Amino acid sequence: MPESNPTIVLVHGAWADASSWNAVITPLQAEGLTVLAPPNLLRGLTEDSAYIASFLAQRTSGPVVLVGHSYGGAVITNAAHQAGDVRALVYVDAFIPDEGETVVSILEGSGSALAVADPTTVLDIAGYPGAPEGAAEAFLKPETVHTAFAQDLSEAERDTIVATQRPASFVANVTPSGPPAWKSIPSWAVLATEDRVIPIGTKRRLAERAGATVTEVDASHVSLVSHPQVTIDAIRAAVAAVAAESVAAG
Repeated sequence: MPESNPTIVLVHGAWADASSWNAVITPLQAEGLTVLAPPNLLRGLTEDSAYIASFLAQRTSGPVVLVGHSYGGAVITNAAHQAGDVRALVYVDAFIPDEGETVVSILEGSGSALAVADPTTVLDIAGYPGAPEGAAEAFLKPETVHTAFAQDLSEAERDTIVATQRPASFVANVTPSGPPAWKSIPSWAVLATEDRVIPIGTKRRLAERAGATVTEVDASHVSLVSHPQVTIDAIRAAVAAVAAESVAAG
């Protein structure tokens, strides 16, 4: 791999783990690129961003392309300036918050399947040891997975998501975002047009505000699984831009 190529770090979202990137990781590794996919703690935006920043500081050297799916987009927005040498951001069906915004506030009035008056109609809620006062974990109901989260996957794949989903603490969705890295770091965005978690109109608004280079795809919220090539191509574009910048800097 040319020394000018950056390390690619992939940050998963809620109700997923690093394996959600498998269809993206293998082709990139086959090209000789270095790819890392750390766990996202899903406990709260401040804690999650600090963890990813710590991972960047300890597990990478040189330029980084930082990629986030869904809630992972909020995490990379906050982690990118804290540690590591992040040169590009890639958002995949992701939240791209500005300072002070929360996941909940972004979805308000968006038509999202999750923006409902009674969250227990789409989520199952459970306590967990050591939870802050009032905090709880949210699991997607099976019906939510099948109709709103991953509707373009096979039934077997959807059933696997139901069984293996990693829940997110409610705290993660209501923590205000800090100063956004996208204001000073170039960004790319993959936008699935059939996303029922973050509707396409909301994603277009967020990507335009961030000045991102946009690619759209006819897919669900998990386009990285159902149409991984689109995400691969966006990451390649970011890698090429960072590599060219490194060569130019000499």
